[in-house]
Amino acid sequence: MSSPRLRWTAFLFALFHIYCNVFASISELWLSAIHFGGFGAICMFMANEALSDGKQSAQYWINLGLALLTIASAGYLVLFENALYARETEYILSDYVFSIIAIALAMEFTRRTTGWFMPILITLSLSYILFLGRYIGGVFAFPGLSLETVMYRSYFTSEGMFGLTANISSTFVFMFIIFGAFLLKSGAGDFIVRLANCLTRRLVGGAGLVSVVGSGLMGSVTGSAVANTVSIGVITIPMMKKSGFTPRFAAGVEAAASTGGALMPPVMGAGAFVLASYTQISYLTVIAASALPALLYFLTVSYFVRIEAKRLGLTAAGKGEGESVRTVLKEGWHFVIPLGVLIGFLIAGRTPTSSAAFAILSVIAASWLSSNPMRLPDIFDAVVDGVRNMVTTALLLIAVGIVINVVTTTGVGNAFSLMIVEWAQGSLLITLILVALASLVLGMGLPVTASYIVLATLSAPLIFDLISQSQLLSALQSGDLPGNVAATIRLFGGDPAVALQEMPMEMKQLIRREMLPAELLTGMLLSAHLIIFWLSQDSNVTPPVCLASFAAAGIAGTRPIPTGLTSWKVAKGLYLVPILFAYSPLISGSWPERLEVFLWASMGLYAMAGLLQWHLEARITPAAALSLLLSAFLLMWTPLPIYYHAAGALLLIGIVYLQRKGNELVTAPNNLTAT
Repeated sequence: MSSPRLRWTAFLFALFHIYCNVFASISELWLSAIHFGGFGAICMFMANEALSDGKQSAQYWINLGLALLTIASAGYLVLFENALYARETEYILSDYVFSIIAIALAMEFTRRTTGWFMPILITLSLSYILFLGRYIGGVFAFPGLSLETVMYRSYFTSEGMFGLTANISSTFVFMFIIFGAFLLKSGAGDFIVRLANCLTRRLVGGAGLVSVVGSGLMGSVTGSAVANTVSIGVITIPMMKKSGFTPRFAAGVEAAASTGGALMPPVMGAGAFVLASYTQISYLTVIAASALPALLYFLTVSYFVRIEAKRLGLTAAGKGEGESVRTVLKEGWHFVIPLGVLIGFLIAGRTPTSSAAFAILSVIAASWLSSNPMRLPDIFDAVVDGVRNMVTTALLLIAVGIVINVVTTTGVGNAFSLMIVEWAQGSLLITLILVALASLVLGMGLPVTASYIVLATLSAPLIFDLISQSQLLSALQSGDLPGNVAATIRLFGGDPAVALQEMPMEMKQLIRREMLPAELLTGMLLSAHLIIFWLSQDSNVTPPVCLASFAAAGIAGTRPIPTGLTSWKVAKGLYLVPILFAYSPLISGSWPERLEVFLWASMGLYAMAGLLQWHLEARITPAAALSLLLSAFLLMWTPLPIYYHAAGALLLIGIVYLQRKGNELVTAPNNLTAT
C-alpha cells in the first residue's frame, strides 16, 4: 500500500476491528459482513495501485466497481436483515440480487488471491446442493434445495459465508496478525535471527540450525510458511550456502522449518483459532498440548541438518566467533515481554482477542525499553502492514464458509466418513493415510487453513471415533457397567466389540460420554483435530504444489520441484508425529505420560532421519539401516512395554558408538553426492 488515502483507510478499518473486538459493540453477523466488505474493497484498491496505467485502464474501473459492489453487499445485509425477518424470510428480488453478488464476489476475490481452486470448489458445492446431488447415486445422493433456501443460508445466516470462519477471521485471526505485524515492526525478526545464531553456531551444522530455531520462533508469530520463508530465508539460506550446505538442501531446510512455524505455540497462525473454535476447546489448552509435538517436529528438522553436516564434513564455529548471547539478550530482552503478556492474560482467563489487544500495547511499551522505540509513524505502519497481510486470509476464510455450509447442510461429511470407513475397514492407520492423501489433494489448491477446515468438517468425527474406540472397548470389557449401558450391549448380542461395530453413531456417542472421563474425551478430540491440522501443513512442502519450497527455491536459485522433494523429506515429522497423536498419550495423556512419549520419540525420530539420509555419524551399511529401522519401531511404537523402548534406545546408541569407532559392520565409505 503506497497511496496515503488507502493507508489511512486500512488504518481506520483496523481501528474499527480492534474497537469491536475489545468492546463487542456489534453483532457477529454484521461484523463479519463489514469485514468482508472492507477487505474486498481494500483488495481491489491494492489491485488498482499495481496497475501501470492507472485510471486509463479498463481494469481500473472494473476493480473500482467490484469494490463498490462489495461495500454495497455488506451494507445491504446490515441495513435490510431486520426487514427480511419481518417478511418471515421470504425473498424478494433485491435479496436474490445481493445474495448472488456477494457469493460471486467471494469467488472472484479468492480467484485473484489464491487461484482457481476455491471458485471451482464453491461452484461444485452450490451445484451439488441445488441440483447436482439428485443425479448422484449412493451415499452422496441429495435431493436438492431451492435457490431461495441456499441463498438465504449462504448470505443471511451464521451458517454461510458470514458464519464461523468469517467470525474467526474478524476476531482472533485479525488481532493476532496485527500483533505479529507489531512484533516484526519493532525489530523482533532481527532479534530472533541473532539469538538463533548465538544459540546454534557452536553446534555441528550451526548455520542450518539458525534456520530451524529462527523459523520456529518467527513462524509462531507470523503463522504463514511462505511469509516465514521469505522473511527469514533471505538471511538463513545464504548463510547455510556459505557454510558449505548445498543450495537445494539449504532451501529445503528453510521451507521445512518455516512450515513448522504454524505448529509452534503460542500463536500457531490462523489454524489454531479455527481449531479451538471448532472443537470448543480453549485456546490455552490447544497451545499447551501442541508444545511437545512442535518440539519433536523441529528436532526432526535439526536431525536432518546435523546428519547432512556430518555427511559433508562441516564443523562447528569456534568459541570466539560472533556476538555473545548476553549481548543479544541485553539488546533485545524486551521482545519477550509481549509474549509473556499474551500468555499471562490467556492463563488469567481473558479472551484471545482481548489478550492480543493487551499484547499489542505491550509491544509498544516494551519498545521504549530499547534504543529504537516505536513512535506514531511506526505504529501506523505496523497497523497498515497487518491489514495488508490479512487481506488474502480474510477473503479466503469468508469464501470457505460457503463450502462448509454445503457440507453441513447436505450431510456430505457423513457420507465422506462412511466412504473412508468402507475403504479402511476400521483401520485407524489406513484412515490416516487416506486423510493424508485427501489433504495433499486439497492442499494443491487451498491454503493450509482452508484445507484444515474442509478436512476437519469431513473426517474429524471419524478419526475421533477410531481413536476413542480402543479406550471405550477397554472400559466396556471391564465388566463394571451402568445398567443402561449393559442393556444396550445386550441388545447387540452381549459382545462389546461387536456392539461397537453395529450400534449407530449417536448411541455410541452417548455411551462414550458416560464411560470415559471428560478430560480424556477432550484430549482425544484434540488429537483428532491436531492430526488433520498437521497433515494440512504438508501442502507447503509436498510437490507438485509446495509454495514454501518454491519461495525458498527462488531465494536459493535452485529448481522448484527438486527443492520441494528435499523439503518433503526433511519435513517427515509432519507425517510421523501425527501417528503418535493417534496411538499414544502425547496429546490426551497426563504430563508424565506425554514427557515419556516425547523422550522415546525424540530418539526414534533421530533413527528415522538417519535411515532416510542413509547416514548418522558416517554413511550407514544395510545392516545398520535394518538396525535403525528396528530401533525406530521399538522407540516410537508406544503400546510396547518400556523395556522395548529401552532396547531401541540402546540399539541406536550402540550404532552411533560403533560408527564413531569406525566399525565396518555399521560404517560404509562416505559418499559426498549432493542431496
